[in-house]
Amino acid sequence: MTSVIKQIQVGLLAMLAFGLCMADELPYKDGTVSRVSSVKVKEGHFNEYMTYLSTTYRQVMEEAKKEGLIVSYSIYGASPKTPQEPDLYLLVEFQNMAALDGLDSKMSVLSAKVFGSLKQADQKDAERDSMRTVLGSELIKELKFK
Repeated sequence: MTSVIKQIQVGLLAMLAFGLCMADELPYKDGTVSRVSSVKVKEGHFNEYMTYLSTTYRQVMEEAKKEGLIVSYSIYGASPKTPQEPDLYLLVEFQNMAALDGLDSKMSVLSAKVFGSLKQADQKDAERDSMRTVLGSELIKELKFK
């Protein structure tokens, strides 16, 4: 009789463990991580800023892709409902959250490589600040269904 009770107990424990494992399994898995920056281009500078994005920014992003620092990048135009809302969104996609560790120093090295020096890279940054205002930035993570 004792062995029957032990078998029932072991069976119940196994069913409970299986149920807990199944309950803990998420219906999704983590995907890539993207930084989305909201940009308001200053009046009369849209074409100038787009030229900057299609040359200088693009050059840096392509180098970052080549180095494996980013997965992709894209630019989205928006129709703002009010003058305070963004008219562009810049999206940079990373493999995962760990890809953000030490990213600033890696991008500084890359910018110096692209522009010849960190000082020249800083000058390019100052040029773009005269054309736009960054309203904010956020990180979003893709969640993929299993």
